[in-house]
Amino acid sequence: MASLKDLRNRIASVKATQKITKAMQMVAAAKLRRAQEAAEAARPYSERMATVLANVTRTISAGSDVPALMGGTGKDAVHLLVVCTAERGLCGGFNSQIARLARDHVRHLLAEGKTVKILCVGKKGFDILRRDFGAMIIDRVDLREVKQIGFANADAIAQKVIGLFNAGEFDVCTLFYSQFKSVISQIPTAHQLIPLKTEAAAEEDAGTDGAIYEYEPDASEILGDLIPRNIAVQIFHALLENAAGEMGAKMTAMDNATRNAGDMINRLSITYNRQRQAQITKELIEIISGAEAL
Repeated sequence: MASLKDLRNRIASVKATQKITKAMQMVAAAKLRRAQEAAEAARPYSERMATVLANVTRTISAGSDVPALMGGTGKDAVHLLVVCTAERGLCGGFNSQIARLARDHVRHLLAEGKTVKILCVGKKGFDILRRDFGAMIIDRVDLREVKQIGFANADAIAQKVIGLFNAGEFDVCTLFYSQFKSVISQIPTAHQLIPLKTEAAAEEDAGTDGAIYEYEPDASEILGDLIPRNIAVQIFHALLENAAGEMGAKMTAMDNATRNAGDMINRLSITYNRQRQAQITKELIEIISGAEAL
């Protein structure tokens, strides 16, 4: 059985941990509001970008002058997975859920005989995936020094992906991230970037006005500029969703840790008081027995 000194030290240690988790919870709550506002503000732009691309794509769907980023290479032998996770932990199962979705996708592709390459954005995803698929990881993007995610960060990742595609390194690119729903709900999501999929946006926009658009310059030149920008926008949207989801998950995890620390302090305090009372009772019995013997 632990001594009274050991119990006092343990209680003091748990109280110090509780202060840290409480402070981290408050910091995450303060950052969550700004991150959530940024993610929600980016959603309409991302959706509208997909709709514009769907409208432009309709005009050249029957033609042959289709940008490679939209039409792809015509093969699906080599797949690139861009896995976006957080740079830091202490946020519950946030990172592991994204990595699990990517891991299942990798195993599905390998079962079909495909070649898989992985680009990790974030330290935690890299740490998780390298255990099983270290040989498939071709690069890692480190954002630990970035205090607030900006479009420039997403554009740099997009240029890296486009450069790999132009070099013939892959045929299909899929983006993995966590979509923010609420503080306690983040949904791991997979979104294909290359070749571009516009069917969903086209169906959503169909029947709105039925207008016929004329483009200047021609549609192929517009797509040549819009598709790389759309890839950067989608990656930026994923990073913002991840930032909001990370703060929400961290706030929930730190709140649970604070509550658990409080419960542990209560249990240790009860054990300490009982043991102290037993020791005092034993000493009193010894004093009384000695007095009676005299």
